[in-house]
Amino acid sequence: DRLARHLVAVADAALPFLPTVLPRGGEKPSAAHRARLALAEAVGAVLAGGLALLGIDAPEHL
Repeated sequence: DRLARHLVAVADAALPFLPTVLPRGGEKPSAAHRARLALAEAVGAVLAGGLALLGIDAPEHL
């Protein structure tokens, strides 16, 4: 129960920045974009690992 609450908190914290991960249109990728992409990948790894600990299969697109 505690782990599930923590995973929800991590997902809720990551949700606002996900739309800004990738550049839009002709915008060139900046260091900030690369950092946000790395953070999004790390969040995905944490959520997938947490779900695995709970015995839940994480979807591939997570």
